[in-house]
Amino acid sequence: MSGPTIGVLALQGDVREHVAALTGAGADARPVRRPAELDAVDGLVIPGGESTTISKLADIFEMREPIDKRIAGGMPVYGSCAGMIMLATEVLDGRPDQRGFAGIEMTVRRNAFGRQVDSFEAPVRIAGVEGEPFHAVFIRAPWVERVGDGVEVLGRVTEGPAAQRIVAVRQGNLVATSFHPELTGDLRLHRYFVDLVRAA
Repeated sequence: MSGPTIGVLALQGDVREHVAALTGAGADARPVRRPAELDAVDGLVIPGGESTTISKLADIFEMREPIDKRIAGGMPVYGSCAGMIMLATEVLDGRPDQRGFAGIEMTVRRNAFGRQVDSFEAPVRIAGVEGEPFHAVFIRAPWVERVGDGVEVLGRVTEGPAAQRIVAVRQGNLVATSFHPELTGDLRLHRYFVDLVRAA
């Protein structure tokens, strides 16, 4: 059985790593930069990178409206790190001109883990994903300060200065994590998303 076709928004960020992880998880994965390429995919990953840059380039490449439309139409989307910021309805500490896709009813604080723990690694258990906790890699990561009624919290940091902070969420077909599973070789979260796309 061939896997679903999943695009990785290839405007900026760790696109290659997500394409490799999705391929390993059984998807037909490809970079997406243009509206016509978006039309050809069943789901989309918004990778980590710099959320303000991704926001600007989404306008330059005329991707904002097509992505908004596909999200409204139920297309599954997974955002990691900057991708989480792009999916939030409210961003704290963002730039005033920064606009995301506002798919998940949540408030996210940009660069929340701040300078005290700029980049760190911590175990995170994800609801719906079996096995050991994820070895989660956080790089100048956001966290979620508030979620709306329709949002399921999938994971929290369990230890250290950021203990109990929400770092993984799902609302319908939209999933977001503060961390970068594509950098660890652990494909479980990508498999989770591929299954979600398949079911949609």
